[in-house]
Amino acid sequence: MTTAPLTLREVTGAFEAIYDPAWAASWDAVGLVCGDPEQPVSRILFAVDPVTSVVDEALAWNADLVITHHPLLLGGVNSVAATGPKGRVVHRLIRAGTALYTAHTNADTAFPGVSDALARKVGLTGELRPLAPDPDDPAGRRGIGRVGRLPATVSLREFAHQAANGLPEVAGGVRVAGDPDRMVDSVAVAGGAGDSLMETARTAGVDAYLTSDLRHHPASEFVEHPAAPALLDTAHWASEHPWLDDAASRLVDALRGERTNVDTRISTTPTDAWSQAVRTSRDHGRFPQEES
Repeated sequence: MTTAPLTLREVTGAFEAIYDPAWAASWDAVGLVCGDPEQPVSRILFAVDPVTSVVDEALAWNADLVITHHPLLLGGVNSVAATGPKGRVVHRLIRAGTALYTAHTNADTAFPGVSDALARKVGLTGELRPLAPDPDDPAGRRGIGRVGRLPATVSLREFAHQAANGLPEVAGGVRVAGDPDRMVDSVAVAGGAGDSLMETARTAGVDAYLTSDLRHHPASEFVEHPAAPALLDTAHWASEHPWLDDAASRLVDALRGERTNVDTRISTTPTDAWSQAVRTSRDHGRFPQEES
C-alpha cells in the first residue's frame, strides 16, 4: 500500500518546532517564502543562500522544498518581477513547484543552532554556552554565538590551521590577527557577521574569537587592547554552512515515525561571494605550517 507523502505544511511545522520563528530578531524575515502548504514534499535541499546557482541545483535534483539560512526577501519589496535576480528566483521556483523556506536568526539563537555547528567544526568539545544569551530563555541555553574549549591547548597558528581544515574551503581562507605563538584554550565563535560581538568576546575572557565579516577599523582597534583575544575571520558562507547538516538531521529525526520519509541533501554549491584570491611572491600573510 502506497502512503501519501508529507505536505509542506507538515514539514515546515516540524521544522518550526525545532527553530521557532518567534526566536527571530524583529528585523528578520523568516518562514515560508513561496509554496503551497498542501503540496507534497519528498525531497528537501538545504543551502545557505537562496541564489540562482542553488536554484539550479534544486531543480536539477527535483527538490520539492529548499530550506535556506539567509532570507531571499529581507528588506521592503515592491515587486518580484522576473526582471531582477530575486524575482527570477521566485518565478523559477514557483514554475517548478518548488517551495522556499528560510530559518535565519531563529536558527542562530537556537540550541543547538548555527554557532554550535561552527564550534564543533573548528574543534571545540564538551559543553558550549551562549556568547550573548537570549534573555527570553530561562534555561540560558539559547543565544547568539558560543563559547567553549579546545580538548588541548594549542598555538594560535595550530588553531588557525585546524579551523581552516574543519570548514568548507574558500578562496580567502581564514584571516588571523594575533601572535601566531599565542596559546589558545578557550574560544568564542559566532556564525555569520560577528563584529558587533567583539567586545562581548573580550569580556568573556577567551583566548580567540572566530567569526565572519570583520571590518578593518574595528578589528585593528580591538587587537590593540592588551586583554583582547586573537581574531580569526572566515567567509560568512563557510561559517554558516556547517549548520546545514545539523538542520537536516534534526528535521529527519522530527519526521521519523511519520507516514513516509523524506530525502534530504546538503547543497554542494559554494555561494561565498569571493571566488578567487590573487596572491603575489611578496605574500607573507600566511602562517607557515609548524616544522615537525
